[in-house]
Amino acid sequence: MADHNALPLVILAEKFASLPGIGMKSAQRLAYHVMSMDEASVRAFAQALIDAKKNVRCCKICQNLTEREVCPICSDDQRDSGTICVVEAPKDVTAFERTREYNGVYHVLHGLLSPMDGITPDKLRIRELLGRISGGGVREVIMATNPTVEGDATAMYVANLLKPLGVKVSRLAFGLPVGGMLEYADEVTLFKALENRNLL
Repeated sequence: MADHNALPLVILAEKFASLPGIGMKSAQRLAYHVMSMDEASVRAFAQALIDAKKNVRCCKICQNLTEREVCPICSDDQRDSGTICVVEAPKDVTAFERTREYNGVYHVLHGLLSPMDGITPDKLRIRELLGRISGGGVREVIMATNPTVEGDATAMYVANLLKPLGVKVSRLAFGLPVGGMLEYADEVTLFKALENRNLL
């Protein structure tokens, strides 16, 4: 922000800009919006941040974010605990739950392997996943990481660790989106669509 702005406002905008997906222009708009709020609303906003940070933790089973020791999904005896869907982040659990089609449980890695960024296997929740599977009762692990270099590398790494444990390891199918046009698809998407084709 320009030098003519008050320093606390500049600092507030910089804090907003440090969040993922928020550029400096959006951060400035948010900072100015906060200034237009009444003090009670600002205090409630700040308290919500503090409460979330203080009260939300990782589920001791699946590592998803929850305010309980065990999240509602893991404690639901109607879910199929023999199928574990492994995802990168808590937001991915939300995406699957929106489909209302998956009835298994989850495991959140909290990242993907990326040695260049210093994200090695010990920085992810892989050890906890192996502990769950070695406890028995798991039939299938679905690797649901994104189809990126890091996502594919993580899926392969985890799959190699799981094979000796005698569980089926599958990978999400990737390809053309519903309603997509072939002429606009890139080469990798078309290849994945061919590779993951189904019988009619």
